[in-house]
Amino acid sequence: MALQHDLEQFFYQLSGYCDEQDWDRYVAQFAPDCELHIPQWDSEHRYTQDPKTEMSLMYYPNRGGLEDRVFRIRTGKSAASNPMPRTLHLINNVRLTELEGGEVQAKVNWVTHYYRFGEASSFFGVAHYRLRQEQGSWLITYKQSILFNDKINAVLDFYHV
Repeated sequence: MALQHDLEQFFYQLSGYCDEQDWDRYVAQFAPDCELHIPQWDSEHRYTQDPKTEMSLMYYPNRGGLEDRVFRIRTGKSAASNPMPRTLHLINNVRLTELEGGEVQAKVNWVTHYYRFGEASSFFGVAHYRLRQEQGSWLITYKQSILFNDKINAVLDFYHV
Protein backbone atom coordinates (compact mmCIF):
# COMPACT_ATOMS: atom_id res chain seq x y z
CA MET A 1 0.00 0.00 0.00
CA ALA A 2 2.91 2.37 0.62
CA LEU A 3 4.03 2.13 -3.02
CA GLN A 4 0.48 2.82 -4.25
CA HIS A 5 0.19 5.90 -2.03
CA ASP A 6 3.67 7.11 -2.94
CA LEU A 7 3.07 6.92 -6.68
CA GLU A 8 -0.43 8.39 -6.48
CA GLN A 9 1.11 11.38 -4.68
CA PHE A 10 3.81 11.56 -7.35
CA PHE A 11 1.18 11.74 -10.13
CA TYR A 12 -0.85 14.35 -8.23
CA GLN A 13 2.26 16.50 -7.82
CA LEU A 14 3.22 16.04 -11.48
CA SER A 15 -0.27 17.23 -12.48
CA GLY A 16 0.06 20.20 -10.14
CA TYR A 17 3.39 21.24 -11.64
CA CYS A 18 1.79 21.17 -15.09
CA ASP A 19 -1.32 23.12 -14.02
CA GLU A 20 0.86 25.71 -12.25
CA GLN A 21 3.11 25.89 -15.34
CA ASP A 22 6.10 25.14 -13.11
CA TRP A 23 8.01 23.79 -16.07
CA ASP A 24 11.36 23.27 -14.33
CA ARG A 25 9.82 20.98 -11.71
CA TYR A 26 7.60 19.31 -14.28
CA VAL A 27 10.43 18.46 -16.67
CA ALA A 28 12.67 17.35 -13.77
CA GLN A 29 10.26 14.44 -13.15
CA PHE A 30 11.30 12.91 -16.48
CA ALA A 31 14.57 10.99 -16.80
CA PRO A 32 16.96 12.36 -19.46
CA ASP A 33 16.44 9.16 -21.47
CA CYS A 34 12.65 9.24 -21.07
CA GLU A 35 10.60 8.42 -24.15
CA LEU A 36 7.28 10.26 -24.59
CA HIS A 37 4.71 8.93 -27.06
CA ILE A 38 1.18 9.98 -27.97
CA PRO A 39 0.05 7.49 -30.61
CA GLN A 40 -2.47 8.18 -33.32
CA TRP A 41 -5.58 6.05 -33.75
CA ASP A 42 -5.19 3.71 -36.72
CA SER A 43 -8.81 2.53 -36.57
CA GLU A 44 -11.69 2.87 -34.13
CA HIS A 45 -10.11 0.44 -31.64
CA ARG A 46 -6.44 0.26 -32.62
CA TYR A 47 -3.81 2.88 -32.05
CA THR A 48 -0.34 2.93 -33.58
CA GLN A 49 2.35 1.09 -31.66
CA ASP A 50 5.71 1.98 -33.15
CA PRO A 51 6.49 5.70 -33.31
CA LYS A 52 9.44 5.04 -35.61
CA THR A 53 7.35 3.40 -38.35
CA GLU A 54 3.78 4.60 -37.73
CA MET A 55 2.18 8.02 -37.34
CA SER A 56 1.98 9.60 -33.89
CA LEU A 57 0.37 12.74 -32.55
CA MET A 58 3.61 13.39 -30.66
CA TYR A 59 6.84 11.52 -30.12
CA TYR A 60 10.01 12.50 -28.29
CA PRO A 61 12.77 9.87 -28.02
CA ASN A 62 14.14 11.60 -24.90
CA ARG A 63 13.50 14.48 -22.49
CA GLY A 64 15.07 16.93 -24.97
CA GLY A 65 11.73 17.17 -26.80
CA LEU A 66 9.98 18.38 -23.64
CA GLU A 67 12.82 20.77 -22.90
CA ASP A 68 12.50 22.22 -26.40
CA ARG A 69 8.73 22.71 -26.02
CA VAL A 70 9.27 24.49 -22.69
CA PHE A 71 11.95 26.70 -24.26
CA ARG A 72 9.57 27.65 -27.07
CA ILE A 73 6.77 28.42 -24.60
CA ARG A 74 9.04 30.59 -22.43
CA THR A 75 10.47 32.54 -25.35
CA GLY A 76 7.11 33.12 -27.03
CA LYS A 77 8.19 31.08 -30.07
CA SER A 78 5.23 28.73 -29.74
CA ALA A 79 2.23 30.33 -31.43
CA ALA A 80 0.19 27.28 -30.43
CA SER A 81 0.82 28.10 -26.76
CA ASN A 82 0.28 31.83 -26.84
CA PRO A 83 -1.64 32.51 -24.74
CA MET A 84 -1.15 29.46 -22.57
CA PRO A 85 -4.40 27.73 -21.64
CA ARG A 86 -5.39 27.29 -18.03
CA THR A 87 -5.41 23.56 -17.33
CA LEU A 88 -6.79 21.28 -14.65
CA HIS A 89 -5.50 17.71 -14.70
CA LEU A 90 -7.52 15.00 -12.99
CA ILE A 91 -6.10 11.51 -12.58
CA ASN A 92 -7.62 8.36 -11.15
CA ASN A 93 -7.63 4.59 -11.24
CA VAL A 94 -3.86 4.31 -10.76
CA ARG A 95 -2.83 0.67 -11.32
CA LEU A 96 0.72 -0.46 -10.55
CA THR A 97 2.86 -3.42 -11.50
CA GLU A 98 6.30 -3.89 -9.96
CA LEU A 99 8.91 -4.86 -12.53
CA GLU A 100 12.32 -6.47 -12.16
CA GLY A 101 15.17 -4.13 -11.34
CA GLY A 102 13.06 -1.89 -9.11
CA GLU A 103 11.08 -0.26 -11.91
CA VAL A 104 7.33 0.20 -11.68
CA GLN A 105 4.79 0.19 -14.48
CA ALA A 106 1.74 2.40 -13.94
CA LYS A 107 -1.50 2.78 -15.85
CA VAL A 108 -3.42 5.97 -15.09
CA ASN A 109 -6.76 7.29 -16.35
CA TRP A 110 -6.73 11.05 -16.89
CA VAL A 111 -8.87 14.02 -17.90
CA THR A 112 -7.46 17.46 -18.65
CA HIS A 113 -9.86 20.38 -18.67
CA TYR A 114 -8.53 23.50 -20.31
CA TYR A 115 -9.69 27.05 -20.94
CA ARG A 116 -8.37 29.32 -23.69
CA PHE A 117 -9.81 32.17 -25.74
CA GLY A 118 -13.04 32.11 -23.73
CA GLU A 119 -13.69 28.45 -24.56
CA ALA A 120 -13.57 25.45 -22.25
CA SER A 121 -12.88 21.92 -23.47
CA SER A 122 -11.21 18.72 -22.35
CA PHE A 123 -9.06 15.83 -23.43
CA PHE A 124 -9.18 12.40 -21.78
CA GLY A 125 -7.50 9.05 -22.02
CA VAL A 126 -5.17 6.61 -20.37
CA ALA A 127 -1.43 6.89 -19.78
CA HIS A 128 1.12 4.12 -19.41
CA TYR A 129 4.26 4.93 -17.43
CA ARG A 130 7.49 3.25 -16.42
CA LEU A 131 9.21 4.77 -13.42
CA ARG A 132 12.39 4.21 -11.46
CA GLN A 133 13.63 5.55 -8.18
CA GLU A 134 16.71 7.72 -8.12
CA GLN A 135 18.05 9.41 -5.00
CA GLY A 136 14.81 8.88 -3.10
CA SER A 137 12.42 10.21 -5.75
CA TRP A 138 10.64 8.81 -8.78
CA LEU A 139 11.63 9.52 -12.38
CA ILE A 140 9.52 8.78 -15.43
CA THR A 141 11.47 6.67 -17.93
CA TYR A 142 8.58 6.15 -20.37
CA LYS A 143 5.19 7.77 -20.93
CA GLN A 144 2.63 6.77 -23.51
CA SER A 145 -0.56 8.79 -23.37
CA ILE A 146 -3.47 7.47 -25.39
CA LEU A 147 -5.89 10.23 -26.26
CA PHE A 148 -9.43 8.83 -26.47
CA ASN A 149 -11.11 11.95 -27.89
CA ASP A 150 -8.67 12.56 -30.69
CA LYS A 151 -10.73 15.04 -32.69
CA ILE A 152 -8.51 18.03 -32.02
CA ASN A 153 -10.35 21.27 -32.71
CA ALA A 154 -7.48 23.59 -31.89
CA VAL A 155 -4.19 22.65 -30.23
CA LEU A 156 -2.76 19.56 -28.57
CA ASP A 157 0.50 19.80 -26.65
CA PHE A 158 2.32 17.95 -23.89
CA TYR A 159 0.52 19.94 -21.17
CA HIS A 160 -2.85 18.61 -22.35
CA VAL A 161 -2.00 14.96 -21.74
